[in-house]
Amino acid sequence: MAKTALITGASSGLGTEFARQLAASGADLVLVARDRAALDRVAAELGEEHGVSCEVIAADLTSVEGLAEVEARLSDPSRPVGVLVNNAGFGLDLDFVRNDIADEERHLDLHVRATMRLSHAALRAMTARGGGRIVNVASVAAFLPRGTYGAVKAWVVSFSRWANAAYAPVSVTAVCPGFTHTNFHERLGLPPGQEGVPRWMWLQAPDVVREGLRDAARGRAVSIPSVRYKVLVGVVRLVPAGLAARLARTGR
Repeated sequence: MAKTALITGASSGLGTEFARQLAASGADLVLVARDRAALDRVAAELGEEHGVSCEVIAADLTSVEGLAEVEARLSDPSRPVGVLVNNAGFGLDLDFVRNDIADEERHLDLHVRATMRLSHAALRAMTARGGGRIVNVASVAAFLPRGTYGAVKAWVVSFSRWANAAYAPVSVTAVCPGFTHTNFHERLGLPPGQEGVPRWMWLQAPDVVREGLRDAARGRAVSIPSVRYKVLVGVVRLVPAGLAARLARTGR
């Protein structure tokens, strides 16, 4: 496998943690996000700490131009990418009717359209080389009736399950964390401690990424980090739909 990993949404949160752990394993990095200054800071830190090459691509993956630039990088045979981490994403209020429909369209584009197109580019290159790995960051929301966020993440899980079986030896893994300490909820306007989520439900980003990468290396199609969320997902599958919907309203 080529020792280069491309990570989207790499300027903060889980994206930065994926970059950190992959760099620690010796992988060179291609870091993708909209904020070039933030990417440059991450690239400088990880390059110095781990002695790896860090390339930066500032791109908006909801735009045609931004997607095309990253697709071209994934398709470049002279600079093969062995690991793609589709991590870029954002959340919206659970009240679909009150949300701006333009925001909902951007949400759909980033979580589904961008994941699909970048996976397509990566799979073409990886299958031609005979191997590679794709990690699609989904969520336990994929298994719950939880607004359009749950809907787009359900697509990511379904796609990953199918692609993992269809394109072996390339592995495609949907990593499905629960509530994780990053800046994700702050971007929704929720300061720490005001998300309405019990303390026991929170995970740490390094643990989520470590388990997700381990499951990806084992070729698993779906990774649900932590025993507590594995149990929760199993229980939700057994309860009536109405109760599942009430459980899904926990937090933001």
